[in-house]
Amino acid sequence: MTFMLASWLSLSSTPTLPSQGHIAMMLQRLALCSSLRSRSLQANVCPRFARAVSQTKFPVTHSPGKSAAHRSELRQAKRIVVKLGSAVVTRGDECGLALGRLASIVEQVAVLQNQGREMMIVTSGAVAFGRQRLRHEILLSQSVRQALHSGQNQLKEMSLPVLEARACAAAGQSGLMALYEAMFTQYSTCTAQILVTNLDFHDEQKRRNLNSTLHELLRMNIVPIINTNDAVVPPPVPNSDLQGVNVIHIKDNDSLAARLAVEMKADLLIALSDVEGLYDSPPGTDDAKLIDIFYPGDQQSIRYGSKSKVGIGGMEAKVKSALWALQGGTSVVIANGTDPKVTGHVITDIVEGKKVGTFFSEVKPAGPTVEQQTEMARQAGRTLATLHPDERGEIICRLADLLTEKKDEILSANKRDMETAASAGRLSQPLLARLSLSTSKLNSLAIGLRQIAVSSRDSVGQVLRRTRVANNLELEQITVPIGVLLVIFESRPDCLPQVSALAIASGNALLLKGGKEAANTNRILHQLTQDALSIHGVKDAIQLVSTREEVEDLCRLDKMIDLIIPRGSSQLVRDIQRAAKGIPVLGHSEGICHVYIDSEACIEKAIDIIKDSKCDYPAACNAMETLLLHRDLLRTPLFDQIIDMLRVEQVKIHAGPRFASYLTFSPSEVKSLRTEYGDLECCIEVVDSMQDAVDHIHKYGSSHTDVIVTDNEKTAEQFMQQVDSACVFWNASSRFADGYRFGLGAEVGISTARIHARGPVGLEGLLTTKWVLRGEGHTVAEFSEAGSMKYLHENIPVPQRFPS
Repeated sequence: MTFMLASWLSLSSTPTLPSQGHIAMMLQRLALCSSLRSRSLQANVCPRFARAVSQTKFPVTHSPGKSAAHRSELRQAKRIVVKLGSAVVTRGDECGLALGRLASIVEQVAVLQNQGREMMIVTSGAVAFGRQRLRHEILLSQSVRQALHSGQNQLKEMSLPVLEARACAAAGQSGLMALYEAMFTQYSTCTAQILVTNLDFHDEQKRRNLNSTLHELLRMNIVPIINTNDAVVPPPVPNSDLQGVNVIHIKDNDSLAARLAVEMKADLLIALSDVEGLYDSPPGTDDAKLIDIFYPGDQQSIRYGSKSKVGIGGMEAKVKSALWALQGGTSVVIANGTDPKVTGHVITDIVEGKKVGTFFSEVKPAGPTVEQQTEMARQAGRTLATLHPDERGEIICRLADLLTEKKDEILSANKRDMETAASAGRLSQPLLARLSLSTSKLNSLAIGLRQIAVSSRDSVGQVLRRTRVANNLELEQITVPIGVLLVIFESRPDCLPQVSALAIASGNALLLKGGKEAANTNRILHQLTQDALSIHGVKDAIQLVSTREEVEDLCRLDKMIDLIIPRGSSQLVRDIQRAAKGIPVLGHSEGICHVYIDSEACIEKAIDIIKDSKCDYPAACNAMETLLLHRDLLRTPLFDQIIDMLRVEQVKIHAGPRFASYLTFSPSEVKSLRTEYGDLECCIEVVDSMQDAVDHIHKYGSSHTDVIVTDNEKTAEQFMQQVDSACVFWNASSRFADGYRFGLGAEVGISTARIHARGPVGLEGLLTTKWVLRGEGHTVAEFSEAGSMKYLHENIPVPQRFPS
């Protein structure tokens, strides 16, 4: 459809309208395309929507009279009204329709209709379409003689008469409807036009007739397209009568959409405008903030700006209409329908429950919103960063003490989570192992936290370098916190105190989003963390997001969050990397770790390292996934002992292509050499040399951790020099790739990226730098060729910022 409209979209900004013949030709082409009914609907839509349509009919539930309390409930909306404001439908020059936007909106409505939902459209645009058409006719009505006599320059400056809106509506409504009909035909969707006035709602007989007509159209799977009958309506009057459920006049399409939604007991009203939603002050002004959720009674906190130049309602009218619809039991979202980055999926995103626009809800949550939590964390985090390192160390030590003092309460909460997870049966055995806490785990956590407390002395405010730029002009580069961190972790409650301690030591604010399977454990661990923070008045620096926010919604807070750190499966990391459009993500794609057994390897070392790397904790990202064997080891005692050990440990073996070729009866051949099993499974492959092992690792590895087992020092050094991974070991288990084991106290994750931090990321990885210049009125002009000063750039000793 978008391609079919290209000829209209490429028109110049001059207010001209395609001829009637042009429109007829386009509609004929559209009709021809739609006649190819043998082709599936998926062929007419983009892949994103094709996948949605290919699914079974949407299992919706209709609960009229009760609005949704949370965005996620919008997924169950069956009857939906989509209101298209004038700014959405019309072009920026106010002459004609924005055909590209309309095409994408129609596509989304058709997709939802074909999911089994009942869709209705309230549209503006007739006046704009008619104004374009009438202006075109007036220009054509000028006589050729007058045009030639006036001269080309005067013709360009010829003023057109002011066109009366009702006449424009009369001239434009038929063309607007013809366009909608042609667009929806492409998706095998039928439409029907309905024009209404106030009388159709306030006269009881007319209201019943309208209601009956709309229900019949919906029953027949037809999309009603509703507009006010602008050819006969009186001029608009001030919006002053939105006071109760039974009192609303139809003066604009905002009030029409609200009245229609309540009348038809719609589940959801989506009002598309030219702004992202409702702001607490006029958009574009300083400190204007988009309101995620708006509640009745919050009107006094809003300062409205001017209305749209093409509409007659304005945001205040939209809010009043939205609250009126909410009072009548219909959920409402006001969102942007003009931004090209989101237009193609704004409606479907809203219905999927994503954080788009402003959601109107009657249920106000007891706690703060995630935006409020982030702001609270940022403010407290700034205070945290100013504390003396010893004070931050005291907080961390207090948290370590609480982990052991409150271990019974922690383990009790963890037991409830384990029982819930086991009964639900949704977690695999490796994930259950990650979820489980024990006394020994808590003791290890406490030891690691105390290590972090000691290292916190050399964190924030450390001077990395100091330079005398010129006389009495000194420059320092010092370490500072990154800002606000968002850490998302799955079924790993021990991650919470580890990451919290690193954030405290580095002076960063922290937002934590844990998996719901560890909800009880996370809750008490966060409570203990805030208790520890309270000893120096920075309790709010670490926040636990316990609301029903989706991870994708959190990743959109690019103006509030500075770094996202995912802790979990490779799929979680990839999902977050895709969702985080404007926020850096520190994470590894996968933990495909290799252990290469060289021809000169010691038998005892090889057996112990393989067993520990694979069997100690197979769910960890630093566990061995592929065992590479030198070809000379096949059919040797070492090979037999490796296979026997793996069988005793119940490790399922998958054969690589070369390994399988050497065996008459081999294990199942591996489907992919890039597999992270995360369980008691591994792949065995054969290589001809150390160099072949390196090449294999570079081709199939994930740059996480790779190991060589050999007694040949030269071979080992070559391996460690050539392998481009975050961690490379010689004669040691891959399981040593861990922040605690490296002496970092803990880690926020293991990064396989090649910028910023790499490998186990501890305290240093959560710091950035800033430059501090101290002068005495120096100016750059003094250092020019004609100036009196010269650059020195001398390195000077770095001071000890926090003496013992």
